[in-house]
Amino acid sequence: MIGNILVGTASWTDKTLIACGRFYPPACRTAEQRLRFYAQQFPLVEVDSSYYAMPTPQVAQLWAQRTPADFTFNVKAFRLFTGHQTLPSVLPRDVQRALGADGSRNLYYADIPAEIRDELWRRFIEALQPLQAAGKLGAVHFQFAPWVLRNRAGIAHVEHCAERMAGHLVAAEFRHGTWFHGEALEKTLEWERALGLVHTVVDSPQGFANCVPCVWEATHPKLALLRLHGRNRETWNQKGLAASSARFDYQYSHDELAAMVPEIEHLASLADHVHVIFNTNHEDQGQVGARMMRELLRVKAR
Repeated sequence: MIGNILVGTASWTDKTLIACGRFYPPACRTAEQRLRFYAQQFPLVEVDSSYYAMPTPQVAQLWAQRTPADFTFNVKAFRLFTGHQTLPSVLPRDVQRALGADGSRNLYYADIPAEIRDELWRRFIEALQPLQAAGKLGAVHFQFAPWVLRNRAGIAHVEHCAERMAGHLVAAEFRHGTWFHGEALEKTLEWERALGLVHTVVDSPQGFANCVPCVWEATHPKLALLRLHGRNRETWNQKGLAASSARFDYQYSHDELAAMVPEIEHLASLADHVHVIFNTNHEDQGQVGARMMRELLRVKAR
């Protein structure tokens, strides 16, 4: 920790990170060894696997056991909750049977009967309990789909998610400009404050419908959150990429990160803690960027 700022990366298990051989020592060959090594390098990580499939309490308990007492996990919300398309095959087996759905057809939140949605929420919250009990759960991060707009339906869904996650620190990340363009910017920030949501400052390519401006603000007294997705315009909306990490193929430069330091310090004056997450998870780009950012913050703090 540099002051009240934690720096880390999104995921510690990306296939390209492991394959590149530049971050993990050769002896780190198991999931346990990799997490233990990662936790020696950084105090914070974002769990991305929970977006793709429902986590379990058993796995979360292992995460808690394999990390230092002061380690922090931010956990991404399951994709069904954030409005993304979801194949039935990623749902728990008993839920698949209860739905009786065609395994090849994408489902959306509204397609799921209310009682099954309730059960999915229950299981998701249950899976967070080991981290929460260990004092290692940071924010539960909701990265809403690009088609969740700032309209009546979008606002209602975000408020619904916040209600279901009562008692947790919830961060919201939006992927459509309607949340922050023009007069909507201040309205969205005030609404996030009233709802108790952590605003996510997003650094990403600009000029696309599914991008938002970088709004350096905090809306919750406990936490301010910065997520860095890189600035690769060519891959941001490219179809047919072999891995999601290819979309975020970008190495931040020293000058790009140095320009953010004053803004991060400003966030640190607005909230008890600041989390800086590098989502540039192609090979070791996130780890390189996180170490560079950490050193820049340390130099400035001297």
